Amino acid sequence: MHRFDVETLTAGRWRNGGGATREIVSWPVGAEDFLWRASIADIDRDGPFSAFPGVDRTLTLLAGDGVRLTAPGVFDRTTRAEEPLAFPGDLELSAELRGGACRVLNIMVRRGRAVARVERVTGPVVPAGGHAGVLHVLRGRWRTEAGESPLTPGRGVWWDGNDGAPGRAVVPLSPDAAALWADVVPVG
Repeated sequence: MHRFDVETLTAGRWRNGGGATREIVSWPVGAEDFLWRASIADIDRDGPFSAFPGVDRTLTLLAGDGVRLTAPGVFDRTTRAEEPLAFPGDLELSAELRGGACRVLNIMVRRGRAVARVERVTGPVVPAGGHAGVLHVLRGRWRTEAGESPLTPGRGVWWDGNDGAPGRAVVPLSPDAAALWADVVPVG
């Protein structure tokens, strides 16, 4: 498992100037065409939302009052705190902030090659063999391995399907512990 801290990830501005992205992982690492990608996005203002043809996306609100995503006559949804919102990346969406800047966990998978299930968890997470994924801590403390420092809010781990993560649980250490878990499953 690979550890990350959102605050130490490099932030890259969006081409349209509406926000910034901190990439957790793009798999395979270094490939031009990702199979799956996880990032933290800071959305600073209303405006167009980048389309990703052939990609399925899941956004989960981490901070702020949310963002309304619309494609007239096709799609109209608003993010809610810690509730994953899935949608096709092909849509030409507009983003409207609900009370100011917000931060989201963004999971993207190449349609037909992988699927992602994102959920809020409060108990142990044990990655399945051949699956990739990300666990992002929302609250409390979590343990990955004996001897490693606990994961705290804004930190987490990711793994690919070949990491040997299966059977290596990520376990809550405090009663208030909550995290987002993205389970990425290859198709075919």
